[in-house]
Amino acid sequence: MIAKMTKVTFLVYHKEYDCFLKNIRDLGVVHVATKAQGGAENAALQESIRLSARYAAAIKLLQGMETASAEVREGDAAKGEQALKQTDELLQQSQQLTHRVQAAEKELAALEPWGDFDPQNISRLRKAGYQTGFYICSEKQFKPEWVDLYHATVINRIGSKMYFVTVTKGMVLPELEVETAKLPDSSLSALQAKVADLKAQQTVLQEKLTDLAATVIPDLKAAQHQVHSQIEFSKVVLSTDALADNKLMLLEGWIPSERLPEMTEYLRTQEVYYETAAPTPEDDVPILLENKGFFRLFEPIMRLYMLPKYNELDLTPFFAPFFMLFFGLCLGDSGYGLFMLLAVTLYRLFAKKLSASMKPILTLVQILGASTMVCGLLTGTCFGFNLYDIQVPFFQTLKETISLDNQQMFNLSLILGGVQIIFGMILKAVNQTIQFGVKYAIATIGWILILVSTAVAFAAPGLMAMGGTVHLILLAIGGLMAYLYNSPDKNIFVNIGLGLWDSYNMATGLLGDILSYVRLFALGLSGGILASVFNSLAVGMSPDNVIAGPIVMVLIFVIGHAINIFMNVLGAMVHPMRLTFVEFFKNAGYEGGGKEYNPFKN
Repeated sequence: MIAKMTKVTFLVYHKEYDCFLKNIRDLGVVHVATKAQGGAENAALQESIRLSARYAAAIKLLQGMETASAEVREGDAAKGEQALKQTDELLQQSQQLTHRVQAAEKELAALEPWGDFDPQNISRLRKAGYQTGFYICSEKQFKPEWVDLYHATVINRIGSKMYFVTVTKGMVLPELEVETAKLPDSSLSALQAKVADLKAQQTVLQEKLTDLAATVIPDLKAAQHQVHSQIEFSKVVLSTDALADNKLMLLEGWIPSERLPEMTEYLRTQEVYYETAAPTPEDDVPILLENKGFFRLFEPIMRLYMLPKYNELDLTPFFAPFFMLFFGLCLGDSGYGLFMLLAVTLYRLFAKKLSASMKPILTLVQILGASTMVCGLLTGTCFGFNLYDIQVPFFQTLKETISLDNQQMFNLSLILGGVQIIFGMILKAVNQTIQFGVKYAIATIGWILILVSTAVAFAAPGLMAMGGTVHLILLAIGGLMAYLYNSPDKNIFVNIGLGLWDSYNMATGLLGDILSYVRLFALGLSGGILASVFNSLAVGMSPDNVIAGPIVMVLIFVIGHAINIFMNVLGAMVHPMRLTFVEFFKNAGYEGGGKEYNPFKN
């Protein structure tokens, strides 16, 4: 559900405004209605944003070098500023060294085919009146007469390339139609020593950065947090309207209605004029989701799509049970579900410290693992084996009670799709009633009546005969609602036309939406088949050896199922999200686009 919000407007004397903002920030409940004015072109704000990005880059870099001996303590923002300067200096030196190493290695690569010689000897020959040329060509291009004409000497052969030199008297080199090599003014051994020295300097710099990572990360985080606070403060100041020749400052914001008494109690002690008001349809109200318990765990999935608008239904509690079930059906192996549940449970028991944001994610994984265990019992699949082949009374009872064959699993997937889509249409009618009034939901209710009555007549002809009197009456009522009240503000002919268009969309779109749920059956089936293939490989590829046989079998089994778990868990997350975000949200009339509640605080 969405928390109720109250609009708050403050009017503060300009000399007391900075103090007021600091107090509001300490209270940490007001979401300031930001304005674009002065934001993009404000130099101080842009500089703070760039500084924050520098801190983020430095922290990310040093965290990659962090060792087990790194300090865990409260950070000092002042030390963090110095640490950023140190990090930037070391990074600048590292980049310069990297460029020098690359240049030296390029020269080294060019010189290696020619061997180790002293460039001073070339200079001596030049002073004596002899020119030395360095050339590269293919074997076909090399002409034997060059040996007599230019004293050509082959120095090296690499593949089809020949490296040769010429020594001629005079100041002009011979004009040969081959590639000329320009070599550095250093010997090969000198270049190798230079590269080794530069890499040694790189190693020293890397060690300095590693030492820095062990001590300054808390300080950098503290300094980054300080900069973030400055950024938020600047944004709030830029969102303030100055009135009465800049003597009065006007600020607008939002506060959860349940926190309003707390804010009111504080404002009574301040010389501040304020007003509160309920949101209007035109207001861009921030969204604070307030789901409890089980449903709260699925809020991160909703945020992956987008938050609802303030006047919309929060669909999180309505898709959560379906998502849990769909995940279990897509993964479809009770052994994999048990592995997920046990792995996360053991991690929670033995992990030294879990962040507040990590705990609900782990709980969600446990719930999805439990769902997979239960759904896996529908087919009896456990690590690719069939539990119902085991002649144990417990498994045989389960087989007779809940097991489903492939056709039944296929039918179950379609039934679940139809149920979720009709449920989404019911939510759409509720949403339309809340937002616009009941008359705007009549057409949707008519379609629900048509679909539900037809589904009941098809699935349970004993309750309602297909094409019987009751069914036809319900179809007529639903048709009148869908065709004559499709758009309450328009005339009857427009409504009929829109009704015909909706009929076409319903006939084509609804069938496609329901067929999309076949993936629940297909993914579970493919995962089970792949698991059984790995089992067969583990048995078939193990050598007939008392020691090596079991080792190879276990390795293939573990590696194969690890790959299968990774692939199928990924699919079991993506495809239920797709069914939720596309089929369910579309039929529920979900628009979204809400902005998350982000209070101004330290």
